[in-house]
Amino acid sequence: MDLRPSSLHNSGTDPTEHRRLLTVDGVVVSAAYDAGPTSAPDICFVVAHGFTGSWHRPDSRRIAVGLAAFGPVVSVDMRGHGRSGGASTIGDAEVYDVDAAVSYARWLGHRQIVTVGFSMGGSVVLRQAALADAGVRPCAVVSVSSAAFWFYQGTAPMRLLHRAVFSRTGRSVLRSGFGTRVTDQMWQEPYPLSPSDAAALLAPVPLLVVHGARDAYFPREHPDTVVASARAGALARGVVDNTEFWWEPGFAHAESATDPDLVHRIGSWSSQHVAAAGLRTGP
Repeated sequence: MDLRPSSLHNSGTDPTEHRRLLTVDGVVVSAAYDAGPTSAPDICFVVAHGFTGSWHRPDSRRIAVGLAAFGPVVSVDMRGHGRSGGASTIGDAEVYDVDAAVSYARWLGHRQIVTVGFSMGGSVVLRQAALADAGVRPCAVVSVSSAAFWFYQGTAPMRLLHRAVFSRTGRSVLRSGFGTRVTDQMWQEPYPLSPSDAAALLAPVPLLVVHGARDAYFPREHPDTVVASARAGALARGVVDNTEFWWEPGFAHAESATDPDLVHRIGSWSSQHVAAAGLRTGP
């Protein structure tokens, strides 16, 4: 999530190729592919940005380029963002956008898929992994700066965000100032599976939760809730808990605060855990 005005130019390092992908509910989304080193193991990262983000933004490009040192990267503009069609549902139907990106990575021949999400994208990758069919299920998940539950308004930025998405004027500002198109169809009960409830369904899939002490959007109760839910879910189902939590004292929020060192550590963690688990997506 980034409430700065939209900037869709990249950092000067173009991806290997662009693709337009069709989701199962009929939305065309934009994706980029960074090939990665030829010596990389068979691992591919699928990266999901935060609200008002895009794979075109310089911070997203820096993350993709950093992860590409460990393996190929598919970055997707989720619906309502960047060059994708449709309208943002703030974390609900976006699971289909990640499904499409994972399917594309599989079509390219990559069998070991790690989903990496930031802020809204961090919530989406948790939900996608919990809800996905076997063919689009990742073998590891990294959730950075995610909310744990819906409708949180305990911080000033989140109160501002809610005022924006729930009003016609606010949605107009998001569209014109941030390039983000938000649906005017509000959620109805039963509400979508929450990120923390989704986390309870992930084990034994390795899960890395990353959160910053300087996060102005979601305080520590959010990552604590996600991690506790993931561990409790593993215990309840009698499976191995592969959850890891990084509490980053100097880290703020999502892509804009993610430096090359953190990207490198996420890439290393992903490579090590995929290799150690010996997990594969699909048949």
